[in-house]
Amino acid sequence: MVSAQVPNYRGEVLIEPGINSGKCMTASSNSDGATVTIQSCTGATSQKWSFSGGSVTVFGDKCLDVTDGSTADGVKLQIWTCSTNNNPNQQFYYTGDYHLAWTDHGKCMDLTDGNQSDGNRIQLWSCSGGINQIWNTGYYYTDLPTTSEDGQSGTNNCGTGSSKKSQCQTAWINSAEDFCLWAPPTVDSIGNSERLEVAYCTKSGRGARTMPDGTLQGVHFVKTPDYVQVTGVGDFTKINVAAGDAGGELDPHGADGNGNPIGGLVYGNSFGTGQQYHEWTSFISSNEFCFRACVGAQAATLCQHIYDVMGCYWNMPANYDSGVFENCDGDDDLPMGVYGTSTWYQGVSPTPAAHPAASSSNCVPLATVSVTPARKRRSSNGFEKVARAAFAEPTPIMF
Repeated sequence: MVSAQVPNYRGEVLIEPGINSGKCMTASSNSDGATVTIQSCTGATSQKWSFSGGSVTVFGDKCLDVTDGSTADGVKLQIWTCSTNNNPNQQFYYTGDYHLAWTDHGKCMDLTDGNQSDGNRIQLWSCSGGINQIWNTGYYYTDLPTTSEDGQSGTNNCGTGSSKKSQCQTAWINSAEDFCLWAPPTVDSIGNSERLEVAYCTKSGRGARTMPDGTLQGVHFVKTPDYVQVTGVGDFTKINVAAGDAGGELDPHGADGNGNPIGGLVYGNSFGTGQQYHEWTSFISSNEFCFRACVGAQAATLCQHIYDVMGCYWNMPANYDSGVFENCDGDDDLPMGVYGTSTWYQGVSPTPAAHPAASSSNCVPLATVSVTPARKRRSSNGFEKVARAAFAEPTPIMF
């Protein structure tokens, strides 16, 4: 188990099972003995949890609590008035690999039977590292904090305007017509400014900067069963990427667990209204970009961020043609770096070729992409989810 800590995100947070960011850990009431379940995320007070003094609290004075202090696998969690003497039944810590563990007991919070139905009671089980024990933290899209991580240069609660000097660090990905890119707040290379990047969007009204006309020269959006992705080309000196910059990779983790940019949050409507993407990866240079945001059990694998010098096409093989603007359905690409049951690691020679781009279909061409006002999401975004088998767990290999 990775060393103990609290989440990188500050303040009151939602706690969401790794397999479904549309569900949230929820206290059934503000009373001693109230059950702890998953429910559809609404941003309600019963879903806002804080990490303090080794405990996880809700409603201000209630703590996540192990029922009767039982050490048996399968014991259900409850809330109880927080003790003043560090009651061991109320001591938990959040790990660097996204587990919520009962301190000194080798037990982890576990999504019972992997059941994603509303009302499923959350249990403890011996820590195994399985997907049912992955829990992400984040924020409801209509209730964003001013800042989400220590050291953040911008803001997440960006308002509804648009400004050329905006320091907004909340991005959205919905379609070829509606997405944002991370880029420097002032002219700089990505390598120098990766911790400071701000959002530049194709929709006004999100509090972010908007992309000037002529920035985008080709945009290809695809929705697959497990991610959304937007790729393309353009003149990104118009959004402060230094001329000739070969670019760099951005992701929500960074070397210290904070994101690149610090506090960068990504949301979208493709898999549910306003869902936060906890796994995403993006590259941008002065003339090319790619941005993928993943959901579900394979999110970390499909949005791997360790291949940070390999660039767009190797990480996200797709359409990068100039003059093409389109929305498509698609299959998942093979995971970057994974070849059969083996994994290649950056720096090992020889470097394998990029995977071929997965097939796409139902492509709808657009004349171009330009800035328009953000609108409320309709009940359907026109992209259908197609079932596809999960990938086998890779094993390391040396090429």
